[in-house]
Amino acid sequence: MSVKKLLIIGYVWPEPNSSAAGTRMMQLIALFQAQGWQITFASPAKQGEHKTNLTHLDIKEHPIKLNSTCFDQFIQNLQPLVVLFDRFMMEEQFGWRIEKQLPNTLRILNTEDLHALRACRQDLLKAYLKTKPETIDLNQIPLHSPSQLFLHLAQTDLAKREISAIFRCDLTLMISEFELNLLQQQFQVPSQQLCYLPLLYSKTLYQPQTTPSFEERQHFIAIGNFRHDPNWDAVLWLKQSIWPKIRQQLPHAELHIYGAYPPPKATQLHSDKQGFKIKGWAPDALHVIRHAKVCLAPLRFGAGIKGKLAESMLCGTPSITTSIGAEAMQNIGETQWGGKISNSAESFAQAAVTLYRDSQNWTMAQKTGFNIVQSRYLAPHSSQKTLFKQLNIMIQHPQTHRQPLFIGAMLNHHHHKSTQYMAQWIEAKNKIGT
Repeated sequence: MSVKKLLIIGYVWPEPNSSAAGTRMMQLIALFQAQGWQITFASPAKQGEHKTNLTHLDIKEHPIKLNSTCFDQFIQNLQPLVVLFDRFMMEEQFGWRIEKQLPNTLRILNTEDLHALRACRQDLLKAYLKTKPETIDLNQIPLHSPSQLFLHLAQTDLAKREISAIFRCDLTLMISEFELNLLQQQFQVPSQQLCYLPLLYSKTLYQPQTTPSFEERQHFIAIGNFRHDPNWDAVLWLKQSIWPKIRQQLPHAELHIYGAYPPPKATQLHSDKQGFKIKGWAPDALHVIRHAKVCLAPLRFGAGIKGKLAESMLCGTPSITTSIGAEAMQNIGETQWGGKISNSAESFAQAAVTLYRDSQNWTMAQKTGFNIVQSRYLAPHSSQKTLFKQLNIMIQHPQTHRQPLFIGAMLNHHHHKSTQYMAQWIEAKNKIGT
């Protein structure tokens, strides 16, 4: 039996202790390795200081260049059966080369989240804040209406680029059911080009019997990569509006804020006097979450599902978040949350204080979180079987899968010409300049 080769083209090198995107990538790698795939990971990005050493996991690492024919020779030598693009920008850069050099190779897109949706919600928030900067109530912004979001998204270049990449690929992995439905119902993406696959954690990480009790925990926690705009916005909202209200009622409480790559503007917010402490990168995110009493995630915009909140439930740490934070993370048909969902600074702060003080309320929230994580975020999961079932059918009958997907074929035809010629022009220009 021939070796099944998977090439992953990463937007960045995986850093699972820095971001949910890094965790997601390592989960995908583990899924494919469990199915016997031989994996090569390639990226044009510089290696970050918290990068995982993939070679220790028997994964080949290969740096690649943008706008260079050396990539063509690389994939000709590798001959992958499947290429997985980590985020649509990598499909834009390398998709046409894969199609040209290896037309029978399957192309999969891993979205992490819909970037265009995240940017759209950020624009909607900015517009709202211009009119009501003092009274922020996220319920007054159409952040969750598929039809209204579509009207905004359809006007943006980012959405046109991202949705085009989804149409061009054989399959796109979706982490959020809300976004899956948005693509099918509003953008008319065929169901056979989409696969729902949430964050999935090993059952060995789920240890409700040994998790610290209410009395053994202390402090609030907020966590998230500072390079991610929604996380930085959440830190600012905490600092300016939410944390002062909490400290009025809990004058000795502390908020410990963890996240990779804190810029000077973030570290300058640190205040021992206010109990607002910027801790920076956490080598073991689950450890610091597990020992905190309450997780705060006041996300005012964003997309996908939130690793920090899934991991809080995994660790038995109740959380206060917004409707954006909880989107697509609750059990279908249920409104319960492992803590509280609040969309204004006043209600958010009060919910945090109540949860921090009340052990009975806290224990009930923890139990709800455990129920959610058990049903949605523990491997093995039915979505895994669905993915590899779809993939095996596509491998065996690639043309049967592609034949009815005319929009994808049409976009491939146009994209490959324009992107190909631009890349070749850049490459020629670079050669002249050297």
